Amino acid sequence: MQIRRFSLLLALLLVGVGAWSQAKKVVADKVTAIVGDRIILLSDIKNSLADIARQGGTIPENGECILTEQAIISKVMMLQALKDSLPVTDEEVEADLDNRIRSYINQFGSQEALEEVAGKTIYQIKDDARESVKEQKLAQAMQSKIVENVRVTPLEVKAYFDNIPKDSLPFYESELEIGQIIIYPKASRDIEQYIASEMNNYKKQIETKVVTFDQMAKRVSEDPGSRDRGGQYQVNRNEKTWDPVFLSTAFRLKEGEISSPVKSKFGYHIIQMVQRNGDDAIVRHILRIPPVTEDEIKVAMTKLDSVRTKVMKGDLTFNEAATKYSDDEAAKYSGPYLTGRDGSTFVTIDQLDKALVALLGKMKVGEYSQPLEYESEQGKKGVRIVHLKSRSEPHRLNLVDDYSKISQFALEEKKARKLDKWLQGKLPTYYVLLDPQTGEDCPLLKKFEPKN
Repeated sequence: MQIRRFSLLLALLLVGVGAWSQAKKVVADKVTAIVGDRIILLSDIKNSLADIARQGGTIPENGECILTEQAIISKVMMLQALKDSLPVTDEEVEADLDNRIRSYINQFGSQEALEEVAGKTIYQIKDDARESVKEQKLAQAMQSKIVENVRVTPLEVKAYFDNIPKDSLPFYESELEIGQIIIYPKASRDIEQYIASEMNNYKKQIETKVVTFDQMAKRVSEDPGSRDRGGQYQVNRNEKTWDPVFLSTAFRLKEGEISSPVKSKFGYHIIQMVQRNGDDAIVRHILRIPPVTEDEIKVAMTKLDSVRTKVMKGDLTFNEAATKYSDDEAAKYSGPYLTGRDGSTFVTIDQLDKALVALLGKMKVGEYSQPLEYESEQGKKGVRIVHLKSRSEPHRLNLVDDYSKISQFALEEKKARKLDKWLQGKLPTYYVLLDPQTGEDCPLLKKFEPKN
């Protein structure tokens, strides 16, 4: 399973390179290895280890040696990507940098907190990391090119499984494939007008300094993701996960300005622009969700019951019905089935909401539930039908229940062998020099030393 370790460590290593989330370098700079015309600093390795520890990762006893090995491999792959003119654009690098910055801001709570910890501005952090991120993306592009045509046959999958010691087979809890179609009824026009007038009242109180935006958000906002922070978010106008109405309204505001009530797919907002730097901004918002009545719920129930009947008759597949009728945006693009931590459609009970767990306890595989009332994580009321596509019992890894998993494991191992073969052929063509102390402390790096 070497490729899995390689990919993980490569990502972790290069997130930490340049210590762009650290206040100071952990040690004074020392060149621990040279690959071609590129250097690897011991401080980068140390700071990468510190990043892994800070993020809750487990560091093996020889972690410094392993990360140095992966850094050398990364440099070789990056240099080869440059030779092969693999395409990595400046736009891709900037998008990656922006995503990483947003991730760190979320971890530290605000842009100011990140800048204080790093001892640098956001722009300095990005400048320091830009070359490292480009190197990472080049190395990833090279890795993808090397293994892009690797496939496994059913015989190879079986051979892989047969080679696993029987006392080492992992145990899996029950896994389920669950689809859902959700409809969110619309509130009446009178209710929406009432909520809009409430929002105007909030705006007036804030502008006349009766209360601060922060205080009002904590008091009345129905957004659980930001209420405790006074409605604050870090946003980027190019990020597709934000509602377009919310973004366009926010970026029309001047710093300190508060919008009139605007309606998004989530409800009604008033938005305050706190700070803006180009396409990045810090905003505050207050969200109110217009409540729906039992009458609107009943209409949605009737509609979903009709959808369920069409699916059960075979007039529509569940996926087609979700694409046509579901108000859940994820269903429109990635399908109606929930995804697990590994990105597959298999989930475990601990990943489900309590109401769904209770419902599934009464369902058989293949069944479609009756329409049931539902409340989203944002507190939005709706109606849903659920399809229990499959359910596995707790079991040891086996070819019958887990063929797709075993196939993926076998594919990763085959890719690892392809990478190893490629590296064995390419390493002699690159100049690699180890610091003597590094070579002495890390026997696994001997393979990189020139052969006499």
